Order: sequence, then C-alpha cells, then structure tokens
Amino acid sequence: MNLPKRAEDAHSALAAAFNTGDLATVLSMYDTSGIIVPEPGKPVSGRKEFEEAVKAILAIKGKMEIKTVYCLQTGNFAVGRSEWNITDGDEVKVKAKGIELMKQGEDGVWKILIDHAFGAEADLTA
Repeated sequence: MNLPKRAEDAHSALAAAFNTGDLATVLSMYDTSGIIVPEPGKPVSGRKEFEEAVKAILAIKGKMEIKTVYCLQTGNFAVGRSEWNITDGDEVKVKAKGIELMKQGEDGVWKILIDHAFGAEADLTA
C-alpha cells in the first residue's frame, strides 16, 4: 500500500486502503491520536476506538469510492471535502459527504487526523 505523499491523494489512498479489507492497512492512513466520526453524532478517538470504528465500516462489505471535492493545504496541514459511498454492485450501502483534516508527517506521508465522514451533510447538527 502506497501512503500518500501529497494531501490531494489522501482520499483515493483511503478508498484503496478500505478496499483491501485489511484493518492494519486502513489504520495506516490515520493518525489515531485524532478523531473519527464513523456515524453521525458519534465521534471517537484513541487507538482502540479507531480500530472498532474501522472494523464496523469494513463490516459493511462493498467497494468504497471517494471523490475529492476540494483539498486546501497550508504547510503540513490540509482540509478536504469528500463525497463517498460504499456499493455492492448496483446497491448503494452508504453514501455521504465528509470533511477531513490531514497532517503531513516528518516522513512526508499524509495521514488523516480528523475524519468526519458525514461532516458536510446539509442536515448535520452539532
């Protein structure tokens, strides 16, 4: 798995990681000291909580696709807006609009620090 060296490649790399179905591969895309929101209103943080959240998403079974709407970078931080889905053939299992904060490590690799998978939905409330 090639980890992204450009912020604008983080979404496609995350989709590729999810499509491996491998927990360790998906977790390699994240800075687990951050936050993941695997379902609306349920943010979690910490390594164990990240693992549980990712396991639940992997359990959906299907192909993940992520379209980058935009990616804005300043220094070693970037914010992205995504439209993503998980499909199984013609069936759409999950579809949402997300917001992600990414951070570039000293090794040049971009990891997702905050993944608000439903953060850009029109009806989202805090």
